[in-house]
Amino acid sequence: MTNILVTGAGGQLGRQILKRAERAGVQVTGVTSAELDITDRDSVGAAVTPGSVVINCAAYTAVDAAETDEDRAFSVNAVGPANLAQACAEAGARLVHVSTDYVFDGTSDVPYRPGDPTAPRSAYGRTKLAGEHAVLDALPTATVVRTAWVYTGVGSDFVSTMRRFERERDTVRVVDDQVGSPTYSWDLAGGLLELAAANSPMPPILNLTNAGTASWFQLARAVFAGVGADPERVEPCSSAEFVRPAPRPSYSVLSPDAWSESGLTPLRDWRNALADALDAPVHVDR
Repeated sequence: MTNILVTGAGGQLGRQILKRAERAGVQVTGVTSAELDITDRDSVGAAVTPGSVVINCAAYTAVDAAETDEDRAFSVNAVGPANLAQACAEAGARLVHVSTDYVFDGTSDVPYRPGDPTAPRSAYGRTKLAGEHAVLDALPTATVVRTAWVYTGVGSDFVSTMRRFERERDTVRVVDDQVGSPTYSWDLAGGLLELAAANSPMPPILNLTNAGTASWFQLARAVFAGVGADPERVEPCSSAEFVRPAPRPSYSVLSPDAWSESGLTPLRDWRNALADALDAPVHVDR
C-alpha cells in the first residue's frame, strides 16, 4: 500500500488522520511542524519519498494574528506548500493540500463551487489562496481540498469553547449572520484518506465539509442542546457587535457536487457529526 505522509500531524486534523488510519490499518507517517518545517526546502525534499501521498495539514491558522503577521503566515501557508509541491513533483509523489473557505469574500448566497472567483478579505485568506496557486503551479496533478468551520470538540475550537461556556456562563451571545457548514475533523480526516487512496485522476480543487448549513449561533445552540443544556441560554448577536481584527466571510457554504461527481463519499449531515463529537471525543484522546 502507498505510504502516506501527513504534515502538520500535531494539529487537530492531522491527529485525526493518524487515528483513522491506524484504525483502518493504513500505513501513515505523521510529522509535526516541529519535526518537519515545511518552509525549509531541503528538509521537505528529504521527507518526501517516491510514490508516496502527502496530505498537507500544516498551516498558519491564527486568523486574527495573521493581520499583523502576514509575512509569517505567507511563509507557512504559501512557501511551505510550494516546497511540498516541488518535492512531490521531483519524487513522483501525490499531494493533497488542505485549504479554506476564506479564499472567498463570503458575499454569495449559493454554495461556492471550486471554480468560482476567489476574493479573500483577510491576510489569512490571501496567504491560503497564494498557497493554492503555488501548489497547482508546481504540481498540476495535486488536489487542493477546501474545507470550513472545522472542529474536534476538544481543545480550543468553537465547539469545545461552547461546551466550556455552558459550564461557566449563564448566557452566551453568538453571531447569527455568518453561515457555513460545521465540519467534524474526524469526518474530514476520513474523506482525505479516501481521496489519498483514490487511483483515478481528480480535479485540481475539491470542497469537503459536512452536509447542511448553520450560523455560529445555531451551532452554539446545537452544542448546548447536545450536552443537555437549555439552548435558549445562547442569544444571537450581529457581527457588528462582535468585531474581530480579521473580517469573517458572511457566507462560507461550499458545494459538495465536485466531490461526489469524482466518485468520493459525501460527508454526513453536520448535526449527526456533532452528536458524535459531543458523545465520543475518544477519537482524539486515545
